[in-house]
Amino acid sequence: MRILIANDDGYLAPGIAALVRACEGLGHIDVYAPEQNASGTSNALTLTRPLSIFQARVEGMEGRDVRFNVVNGTPSDCVHVALTGVLGHKPDLVLSGINNGANMGDDTLYSGTVAAAMEGYLFGVPAIAFSQADKGWGELEAAAAAARAIVDEVLASGAVQRGPFLLNVNLPNRADVVSRPRLVTRLGRRHASEPVIRQTNPRGDPIYWIGPAGDAREAGEGTDFHAVAQGHVSITPLQVDLTDHAARSDWAARLARA
Repeated sequence: MRILIANDDGYLAPGIAALVRACEGLGHIDVYAPEQNASGTSNALTLTRPLSIFQARVEGMEGRDVRFNVVNGTPSDCVHVALTGVLGHKPDLVLSGINNGANMGDDTLYSGTVAAAMEGYLFGVPAIAFSQADKGWGELEAAAAAARAIVDEVLASGAVQRGPFLLNVNLPNRADVVSRPRLVTRLGRRHASEPVIRQTNPRGDPIYWIGPAGDAREAGEGTDFHAVAQGHVSITPLQVDLTDHAARSDWAARLARA
């Protein structure tokens, strides 16, 4: 097995080191991670400047034969440059995370964690994004063990050999998360984001912070929000096709012209 691991919290985040340690023994691991925290960057690629890559030592990885390649770009940049020439081979699996906080519902559209996995999927590589439901890295090693268990079962099922897929996994911050039920879910929905927060910089100019995410609006049974709220592991298969297929015929009647 050849596994590529990325994240969006940056190469120094405890979550990526925990995921790398958990995946030891599966095969060769390559790590390409952002130099800075790149949360909320979605699928952005850096097109207006060149990217650079350097190798770094990471606390908790001493004595392990895994190199952390640090990219001064986005999570998508990390996977993109790795797959399009820097890595030198096509991995069997792309893993992203473990993220510091949930990526559920509408969050997946903004998530750099999901985007890194999606970049692998777009290049035809099976990919899984892992996130912890609550921020703060509580019970991180348990989450890493649960991630490894899911990877083991995915590999044992033969899914990797059948073609690319994209899974979004959210793990409750629990010591017993490995033994918690796993549910295959759909994305819920959030209310609109809270208003921007206006402040003033030291020079008297107005500055703005993006407001907090809205509360869950559609969080019924079967959604990722509901599963995690019950203390379960949520696994949501994702796709990239954003086409509103049901509306195509209506728009064709209004706008199409031969």
